[in-house]
Amino acid sequence: MSITWIATILVIEDCLSELKLISHYLSDRGYNIIKASCAKEALEIILESKPDAIVTDVVMPGMSGFELCRFIKTNSANQKVPIVICSSKNQAIHRLWAKKQGADAYITKPYTPEQLLSVIQSLEA
Repeated sequence: MSITWIATILVIEDCLSELKLISHYLSDRGYNIIKASCAKEALEIILESKPDAIVTDVVMPGMSGFELCRFIKTNSANQKVPIVICSSKNQAIHRLWAKKQGADAYITKPYTPEQLLSVIQSLEA
Protein backbone atom coordinates (compact mmCIF):
# COMPACT_ATOMS: atom_id res chain seq x y z
CA MET A 1 0.00 0.00 0.00
CA SER A 2 1.33 3.43 -0.88
CA ILE A 3 1.40 6.35 1.52
CA THR A 4 -1.53 8.64 0.88
CA TRP A 5 -2.35 12.17 1.90
CA ILE A 6 -5.99 11.19 2.45
CA ALA A 7 -5.91 9.39 5.79
CA THR A 8 -9.37 10.02 7.26
CA ILE A 9 -12.58 9.76 5.26
CA LEU A 10 -16.00 10.85 6.48
CA VAL A 11 -18.69 8.55 5.07
CA ILE A 12 -22.24 9.91 5.12
CA GLU A 13 -24.99 7.42 4.34
CA ASP A 14 -28.44 7.02 5.86
CA CYS A 15 -28.73 3.33 4.89
CA LEU A 16 -26.89 1.37 7.59
CA SER A 17 -25.91 -1.52 5.29
CA GLU A 18 -24.44 0.89 2.71
CA LEU A 19 -22.63 2.81 5.45
CA LYS A 20 -21.06 -0.43 6.70
CA LEU A 21 -20.17 -1.55 3.17
CA ILE A 22 -18.42 1.68 2.15
CA SER A 23 -16.65 1.87 5.50
CA HIS A 24 -15.47 -1.73 5.16
CA TYR A 25 -14.13 -1.20 1.62
CA LEU A 26 -12.15 1.87 2.68
CA SER A 27 -10.92 0.68 6.08
CA ASP A 28 -9.63 -2.53 4.46
CA ARG A 29 -7.33 -0.28 2.40
CA GLY A 30 -5.96 1.49 5.45
CA TYR A 31 -8.16 4.58 5.59
CA ASN A 32 -9.51 5.81 8.92
CA ILE A 33 -13.28 6.06 8.69
CA ILE A 34 -15.67 8.39 10.47
CA LYS A 35 -19.35 7.56 9.97
CA ALA A 36 -22.42 9.79 9.86
CA SER A 37 -26.01 8.85 9.07
CA CYS A 38 -27.22 12.32 8.06
CA ALA A 39 -25.91 15.67 6.87
CA LYS A 40 -26.51 17.42 10.21
CA GLU A 41 -24.37 14.86 12.02
CA ALA A 42 -21.76 15.15 9.27
CA LEU A 43 -21.52 18.93 9.65
CA GLU A 44 -20.82 18.56 13.37
CA ILE A 45 -18.12 15.96 12.62
CA ILE A 46 -16.52 18.14 9.93
CA LEU A 47 -16.14 21.00 12.40
CA GLU A 48 -14.56 18.76 15.04
CA SER A 49 -12.57 16.18 13.08
CA LYS A 50 -11.47 17.89 9.84
CA PRO A 51 -11.61 14.81 7.57
CA ASP A 52 -9.25 14.56 4.59
CA ALA A 53 -12.07 13.51 2.22
CA ILE A 54 -15.84 12.98 2.26
CA VAL A 55 -18.00 10.32 0.62
CA THR A 56 -21.71 11.17 0.73
CA ASP A 57 -25.00 9.78 -0.45
CA VAL A 58 -27.44 12.13 -2.19
CA VAL A 59 -30.86 11.20 -0.82
CA MET A 60 -30.88 11.67 2.94
CA PRO A 61 -33.35 13.08 5.45
CA GLY A 62 -33.12 16.79 6.20
CA MET A 63 -30.35 17.91 3.85
CA SER A 64 -29.41 16.18 0.60
CA GLY A 65 -25.85 15.27 -0.32
CA PHE A 66 -25.98 17.99 -2.99
CA GLU A 67 -26.94 20.61 -0.39
CA LEU A 68 -24.27 19.33 1.98
CA CYS A 69 -21.66 19.52 -0.76
CA ARG A 70 -22.62 23.10 -1.65
CA PHE A 71 -22.52 24.11 2.04
CA ILE A 72 -19.07 22.58 2.57
CA LYS A 73 -17.61 24.06 -0.60
CA THR A 74 -18.85 27.58 0.22
CA ASN A 75 -17.22 27.47 3.67
CA SER A 76 -13.63 28.69 3.32
CA ALA A 77 -12.36 26.44 6.12
CA ASN A 78 -13.50 23.27 4.34
CA GLN A 79 -13.73 24.10 0.64
CA LYS A 80 -10.55 22.20 -0.26
CA VAL A 81 -11.81 18.91 1.24
CA PRO A 82 -12.47 16.53 -1.67
CA ILE A 83 -16.08 15.28 -1.86
CA VAL A 84 -17.26 12.12 -3.61
CA ILE A 85 -20.96 11.83 -4.32
CA CYS A 86 -22.00 8.18 -4.15
CA SER A 87 -25.53 7.77 -5.46
CA SER A 88 -27.98 5.49 -7.23
CA LYS A 89 -28.89 8.47 -9.45
CA ASN A 90 -27.22 7.68 -12.75
CA GLN A 91 -28.32 10.39 -15.17
CA ALA A 92 -26.04 13.00 -16.70
CA ILE A 93 -28.05 15.80 -15.06
CA HIS A 94 -27.23 14.40 -11.60
CA ARG A 95 -23.51 14.33 -12.40
CA LEU A 96 -23.68 17.87 -13.74
CA TRP A 97 -25.58 19.10 -10.70
CA ALA A 98 -23.06 17.42 -8.37
CA LYS A 99 -20.21 19.18 -10.17
CA LYS A 100 -22.02 22.52 -9.94
CA GLN A 101 -22.39 21.99 -6.18
CA GLY A 102 -18.63 21.46 -5.89
CA ALA A 103 -18.32 17.67 -5.88
CA ASP A 104 -14.88 16.44 -6.91
CA ALA A 105 -16.08 13.01 -8.07
CA TYR A 106 -19.29 11.06 -8.66
CA ILE A 107 -19.78 7.31 -8.45
CA THR A 108 -23.01 5.41 -8.97
CA LYS A 109 -24.41 2.49 -7.00
CA PRO A 110 -23.91 -0.37 -7.37
CA TYR A 111 -20.13 -0.11 -7.56
CA THR A 112 -17.25 -2.47 -6.91
CA PRO A 113 -14.70 -1.93 -4.15
CA GLU A 114 -12.13 -1.28 -6.89
CA GLN A 115 -14.27 1.47 -8.45
CA LEU A 116 -14.70 3.23 -5.11
CA LEU A 117 -11.01 2.96 -4.28
CA SER A 118 -10.07 4.20 -7.74
CA VAL A 119 -12.20 7.32 -7.25
CA ILE A 120 -10.70 7.99 -3.81
CA GLN A 121 -7.16 7.47 -5.12
CA SER A 122 -7.82 9.82 -8.04
CA LEU A 123 -8.41 12.59 -5.48
CA GLU A 124 -4.96 12.01 -4.00
CA ALA A 125 -3.13 12.75 -7.24
